[in-house]
Order: sequence, then C-alpha cells, then structure tokens
Amino acid sequence: MKLTTIFCCLVLIFFGLCACLFALTGFDLLAVLSFGNPYVYRAILSLSGVAALWLTFWLVVFRPTRPLR
Repeated sequence: MKLTTIFCCLVLIFFGLCACLFALTGFDLLAVLSFGNPYVYRAILSLSGVAALWLTFWLVVFRPTRPLR
C-alpha cells in the first residue's frame, strides 16, 4: 500500500516535470517517450489520472495528517 502511494507520487511528479518542460520550451517529452503513438500517449496520460485518484483515496481513507495535530 505504501509502495503504491510512493509510486503514484513519483508518477505525478514526473508528469508535472514533463508539463513544466512542455510549458517552458514547447518540447513534449511524453510524445517522445510514446514514439508519437496517440494510443500510448493517452494511456500514459490516463496513468496520471489513476495516480491522482489513488492519492485522493489514500488521503481520505488513511488521513496521514492526523498525527500532525
């Protein structure tokens, strides 16, 4: 469970860096990694959606900020 959450965080950080690179330079790293295949590109983008949903679920169910109070 914890490993899945760490993996999802790493995926979202990677997608954030790719989006920042695209916004600043116009170079689409995800398109390069998917070799220009639109189906692979969409599958990679859907992975970010699943990672975001998992992290939302994890934050709601396990409440990791509870010990900070």
